[in-house]
Amino acid sequence: MKQIESSKNQKVKDWKKLHTKKERIKTNTFLIEGEHLVEEALKSPGTVKEILVKDETKIPADLDVSIECCVLSEDAFSAVTETETPQQIAAVCHMLEEKLTSPQRVLLIDAVQDPGNLGTMIRTADAAGLDAVVLGDGTADAYNGKTLRSAQGSHFHIPVVRKNLHTYVDELKAEGVKVYGTALQNGAPYRDMSQAESFALIVGNEGAGVDAGLLEKTDLNLYVPLYGQAESLNVAIAAAILVYHLRG
Repeated sequence: MKQIESSKNQKVKDWKKLHTKKERIKTNTFLIEGEHLVEEALKSPGTVKEILVKDETKIPADLDVSIECCVLSEDAFSAVTETETPQQIAAVCHMLEEKLTSPQRVLLIDAVQDPGNLGTMIRTADAAGLDAVVLGDGTADAYNGKTLRSAQGSHFHIPVVRKNLHTYVDELKAEGVKVYGTALQNGAPYRDMSQAESFALIVGNEGAGVDAGLLEKTDLNLYVPLYGQAESLNVAIAAAILVYHLRG
């Protein structure tokens, strides 16, 4: 077990760099914060590389002896963590394997830029029992700290992969999976569509919506009716309504 006192320690500097996408890609690792996320990561064998705890914090009793544990002073721990009021534990994890095996229920995310929205949708897809979440071009980073916190550990339960959605939609349709877009124009109220044994739902950018080229490839485009004066629904809320409706 290592004891680290200084916030200028090289290890502390290296961990802090994991707040950047560039460093996450370079090292093939990412940083999580908080007891719940660490617990979920530890349930996934081989995922956790290092455990970081603030001084005088209880170390998980069942911690695998192969996982390095570092005890940090308050200053060092604060330098590593991203949140203003960090919990007492964090972990460095290996990037999760991006693997898809003929998924039958999939959420496709096209250029959603807010990491909180992305994390919420990953969590929703997990809760709804979908097989995968596929991120298209322009979508926020799956390992952004806000994405990870919003997803609440669902990264460790459901595959989250990055693909070109135009190509992937063609692949899904070739396998007989129905593909639904989300759009008001030439769309149908979602209740007009019954649940489906297999489906892919595409949700799009907070301002621009789903790419027009993708909408041309869908079997049907759906929308959630608005009964009040709001101009639109948050993309994560709309995704949840549609996913659960299609899931049945």
